Order: sequence, then C-alpha cells, then structure tokens
Amino acid sequence: MLEVRGLAVEVDGRRVVERADLTVERGRISVLMGPNGSGKTSLLRAIAGIPGYRIAVGRIIMDGEDITELPPWERARRGLAIAHQHPPELEVRLRDLFTELSKRYGSRIGEICSELGIDHLLDRKAFSGFSGGESKRVELLTVMAMAPRYALLDEPDSGVDLESVKILSGCIESLARSGVGVLVITHQGHVLNYLGRLGRGYILHEGVVREEGSALEAFRRVLKMGYRG
Repeated sequence: MLEVRGLAVEVDGRRVVERADLTVERGRISVLMGPNGSGKTSLLRAIAGIPGYRIAVGRIIMDGEDITELPPWERARRGLAIAHQHPPELEVRLRDLFTELSKRYGSRIGEICSELGIDHLLDRKAFSGFSGGESKRVELLTVMAMAPRYALLDEPDSGVDLESVKILSGCIESLARSGVGVLVITHQGHVLNYLGRLGRGYILHEGVVREEGSALEAFRRVLKMGYRG
C-alpha cells in the first residue's frame, strides 16, 4: 500500500498543497481529480521525489517503509514510477531506450508495445514530434517498462483522441490486474468511462485533498456539482 499522510508541498517557497491524505492499494486504481492549477501535478511530483517539489510537512509510506526522504532514483528502485505530462526530448531512439529498460527491469517490451499499438514509433527519437495520443502511449510504456509496484499517471486522458483513451485505459487496467497500485490524475475524468478495478476517489481543491468514496462517486460528484460544490 502507498500512503500519503498529511503532505504539504512547496514550490519555490510557495505552498501549493496544504494537506494531502490518500491511499493507493496494490491491484486497484485510485483517482485524484481537481481543477487546472489546483496542485495535482505538484503533489504527484512530490510523491515521486522530483527536485523542486519540497515536502514541507507529512510522510510517504510505501509498503510499510517511510520513503519521504529518499531521492527519486531510490523511490524508483523500490518500485515507484511516474509518467510525466511533458517528458524531455532525448537524442536516442525509443527502441534503444526501451531495450535498456527491458534489460534493467526484466519487462517484455515487445508485448507492451503491441498492447499500446506503438510498434511503428520505436525507430523515432524519444518523446520527439509525437501527437498527443502517441505521447501519452509512450509515457505509459515508460512506466510499464519499469515493472513498478506503484504507478503515478499524470492526466493520461488529456489532449488525446477517444481511441487513444480507450487503449490507454486498457493498459492501465492491465497494470492493476498484474498487482500494480495505480494513482491516476485527471481533470475531465474521461478515462474513468473505460476503467475497471477502480479504488478510492479523491478531489484536490483549494489546497486540500479530500476523499469522496469510490473513484466513480468522486467523478459523479464533479459532473453534478463541479469542484466548488
């Protein structure tokens, strides 16, 4: 279980998240919703240990171990993976990048590529010149290639076509079926229309994360009342 306990996050000395309490269970998909600019991405990056996102208060517990003070590479080594919204372009082919990840983590890249429908992208430079849907698929491939215990996914349904949303949803659900705990950030909630194995739902508004029951209950509440209701 991945637990975030009373977390406050600062960026450049400014408090962007006042308090976050949430839980991600293995084999389930937890969902965090919130309006644009509410601090969702900052919270996710703080959980992953990305530099520049300071944990001012609170703890992060992963499978009973306090990882709050660990650097990002140690969190990744323990099985915590994050998919960034805008990964940097790299001067390396996707095929070469994922071959190395496959060697390191023992993942089956060929099967994952086929599942995501991106075999035709493997000879292109990593994260360079992709469409929105292609970028999101490659981001998810990066996470799946790391064979994580927990996956943090930042708006996988943002700026992509419906077909990509369906494919991405199937792969996210496949991750959960394999025992991975998944935390999905979403603004619009489109991805929830195609996901099973949903766990808890959370809403981040005015700096505070609050639990809203199941992910579907949180989604329905937002549809009915918005984020200010």
